[in-house]
Amino acid sequence: MTGIGSITIDHDSPTAPFEQVRLQIIALVRDGGLIAGQKLPAVRELAHTLGIAANTAARSYRELEAAGVVETRGRKGTFVVGTGDVTRRSAELAAVEFVRTVRALGFDDAAIRGVFESALG
Repeated sequence: MTGIGSITIDHDSPTAPFEQVRLQIIALVRDGGLIAGQKLPAVRELAHTLGIAANTAARSYRELEAAGVVETRGRKGTFVVGTGDVTRRSAELAAVEFVRTVRALGFDDAAIRGVFESALG
């Protein structure tokens, strides 16, 4: 099954349900299971379908909107903004800002790589 209907919640998972929804929607957008402009179910409908609280579904949508994956158009609903790796641009911008910050602290490229590798640790 593709699209929003393929989302499942593992209630035994240590990952919070809102995060499971968020991550699965991002994966569906990246993989083309959800396409730009596609309308997502209303919060209450998504919550009912997945067996989660409406506040949980709403939090997933809010976090997806903050990440630029979806947009809410008032009463019209929530829609997918783009397709492909929609989070890559944010990651690239964060990496650029990281490099700018540590260069301002006097680190050269080798030291920056070391700091980055340590952070991945």
